[in-house]
Amino acid sequence: MYKDKRKWSIRLAIVVLLAGALIGGLYYFNRTYTVKTVYVEGSFHYTSEEIQNMVMDGMFGNNSLYLSIKYKNKDVQDIPFVDVMNVSVLSPDTIKITVYEKALAGYVKYLDSYVYFDKDGYVVETSALKTEGIPQITGLDFDYVVLGKALPVEHPEIFSDILSITKLLNKYALKADKIHFKNTKDIVLYFDEVKVALGNESNYLEDKIMLLPTFLENLEGKQGTLNMEIYDGKNGKYTFHKENL
Repeated sequence: MYKDKRKWSIRLAIVVLLAGALIGGLYYFNRTYTVKTVYVEGSFHYTSEEIQNMVMDGMFGNNSLYLSIKYKNKDVQDIPFVDVMNVSVLSPDTIKITVYEKALAGYVKYLDSYVYFDKDGYVVETSALKTEGIPQITGLDFDYVVLGKALPVEHPEIFSDILSITKLLNKYALKADKIHFKNTKDIVLYFDEVKVALGNESNYLEDKIMLLPTFLENLEGKQGTLNMEIYDGKNGKYTFHKENL
């Protein structure tokens, strides 16, 4: 009986020591890796506080080590506009949340909402709020909108045209307020009070857009239409008609 009691006492002591070590480890884990400073980069649709609230929720939501494992280039499914989020540990109490937003090609207005879509025409988000820096696309015909589905336009290939235009605009540091398609092919860009009619010469699209920064600088403060339907490869001279837009 004495041996049984001794074995039981040893086992109890081992359990107590293991429990103590576990509690001590958890205490050290929580105290050492408790987040005190957060940096957020790459988020344009959400504030830093909103991103922190999304990431640092639930049990261990304020633990840097846990968050770095949970959000290691994690695909995000339930947050509009966000594709991937990554948490990196700068120091035990400091983290950096890097947000990779979905690449938006533009938006269309439908009823009372702004409908944002990606390069393939898939609806990413509908919102009552307008996001700056994303061009409005007009001239597309559709009867309904379904989140996560492509806009039901008659000519889906138009989305590749939109992507080509937005890429070229970004390449030459241009921000169009609106991109309009006439008869799905003729392209018209809007910059403040200036309308730029590019026509449908897809082979010369970059040549025309490449000239726009200088043209728009010279037309600043004016209202009217810059006619660039026919590419002028010799001297780049195009006509500008003043008008009330």
